[in-house]
Amino acid sequence: MIRDLKLVVFDWDGTLMDSTDRIVSSFQSAMREVGLPLLDDGAIRAIIGLGLPEAVAMLYPEADDEARQRLAWSYSQYYLARDPTPIHPYPGAEDLLAELAGRGFWLAVATGKSRRGLDKVLAETGFGRYFFATRCAEETASKPDPLMLRELMFEAGAEPLETLMVGDTWFDLEMARQARVPAVGLAHGAHGREQLEPCAPLAIFEDLAGLRGWLRTINLIVDASA
Repeated sequence: MIRDLKLVVFDWDGTLMDSTDRIVSSFQSAMREVGLPLLDDGAIRAIIGLGLPEAVAMLYPEADDEARQRLAWSYSQYYLARDPTPIHPYPGAEDLLAELAGRGFWLAVATGKSRRGLDKVLAETGFGRYFFATRCAEETASKPDPLMLRELMFEAGAEPLETLMVGDTWFDLEMARQARVPAVGLAHGAHGREQLEPCAPLAIFEDLAGLRGWLRTINLIVDASA
């Protein structure tokens, strides 16, 4: 269980940002462009949360390096600029971040996104001001390796039991488990409840409102309207 919480680490895509549909659409457009066999939504959702090279390798284990590199480049172009599928923060995301930051908690992001992609969306949403640190897979080891989470704890001076990981994928929760960090899952993103439960998180919520309510019940945040 959590002890004297100091640090809350969020995944990005599928956790704070409703972007799963664009990820799927961008991968499928890139597959067509590169000429690789088209994979269905479920196969793509299964790899969301990994770093891009690891995701592409899992999608096409038999493809050569050149084909994988072309797919990764094409996907990035579609996701950042060419795919019209809308993305937006989940309802309540900013309210939750503002409340946690206002209560004095350190907030961070641990994501499989590229640094370019994360910096772009942090600027567009204005959410960057809430995070003292962020870590992308290209800068460290990809999830579920616990290295990026350990690096963020080191920066915050937080022990595992003073940290909470919030994510929507098996990779997020397994990373936390390996780092001995308590975690909660969100079932509104890429992986469903049945994929999150084997990692034994403290709780699984259908949305950020559920998470915020739970944080109130354990007295980590206070309802400003109360």
